[in-house]
Amino acid sequence: MDLFNVYPVFDLEPVVAEGAWLWDKAGNKYLDLYGGHAVISIGHTHPHFVERLEDQLNKLAFYSNSVQNNLQKELAKKLGEMSGYEDHALFLCNSGAEAIENALKLASFHTGRKKVLAITRAFHGRTAGAVAITHNPKIQAPVNEVSHVDFISMNDEAALEAHLQSQEYCAFIVESIQGVGGIHMASNSFLQAARKLCSQYGTMLIADEIQAGFGRSGKFFAHQHAGIKADIIPIAKGMGNGFPVGGVLISPEIESWYGMLGTTFGGNHLACVATLAVLEVIEQDRLMDHTATLGAAWMKELEKIPGVEEVRGSGLMIGLELASPAKPIRKQLLFSHKIFTGSSSEPNVLRLLPPLCIGEAETDMFVKAMNKVMVSPIA
Repeated sequence: MDLFNVYPVFDLEPVVAEGAWLWDKAGNKYLDLYGGHAVISIGHTHPHFVERLEDQLNKLAFYSNSVQNNLQKELAKKLGEMSGYEDHALFLCNSGAEAIENALKLASFHTGRKKVLAITRAFHGRTAGAVAITHNPKIQAPVNEVSHVDFISMNDEAALEAHLQSQEYCAFIVESIQGVGGIHMASNSFLQAARKLCSQYGTMLIADEIQAGFGRSGKFFAHQHAGIKADIIPIAKGMGNGFPVGGVLISPEIESWYGMLGTTFGGNHLACVATLAVLEVIEQDRLMDHTATLGAAWMKELEKIPGVEEVRGSGLMIGLELASPAKPIRKQLLFSHKIFTGSSSEPNVLRLLPPLCIGEAETDMFVKAMNKVMVSPIA
């Protein structure tokens, strides 16, 4: 049997990793400035992360949600304290797409409404509900085509109000920093307007923090830069530092009932300790402060690189808008300079999503490599 061929992959295979570095099977060393789609938050094979998982694996790896699991309660308490959402409840699942699916169901259950308002260029996942609110018809199969989703442009407050005042929408969903969409930012005023209008018209505000959450923007959640609180917050990616885990933070306004949501693997023992380890390292190593400071300084240096037309982002979630297509630049960085970077749905945008433990020496290394590549790019 062969693999189903849906991924265009580079001809290299990482086999060992530590911190912000990878080694392939030939022994070549690479700087990881992409973190496997922003998944690696505290660094590859962080000692505390490995120790926590090994310890739990030697005790109990899995049992279903039909029994008590105190690790879930410990995780909910820690996550509430660190995120500032102590009043919300936590539902644990397996992935970002599953978190989105549950977020949409919660909003619809609570409001009794069906329609969803989303943002152009949005990416929320590839499962049925998530792909319907993703602004990319190419990845929507006929079975995914729906009539109850509308899209507006980012930061269009007039369009937002024009739609929400109909009182037809169960949810307005927004990535405060669009990831796949090319690191486009929601303005503080737009997010503040969204909070006000959602409350006014009975719509649930869903802040998709799957990529921007867990400290990547310099705050725990990216929408917190606007000083607002969301009703429902899907989380994943950096949450588990590579271990598959997702979740949803849920407003106390939403009442639960048995059978409302469910999962076989979500909230398993290993997933809980993986997430607890991530939270503990973020707190102990003050990674949010580090991310905010290093990211701001790095962005100033990136703006000086020839051929970089715009630098967007916050913390260590950064997009470089180039004057030319990013694909050959990305390939040259990888094979000539041994640096992993990311692409986006916009062909001229290069994404930087490194582990939050990255240091100034590594960011300087990238700036030097980019200056060389942009001066004499290879097609």
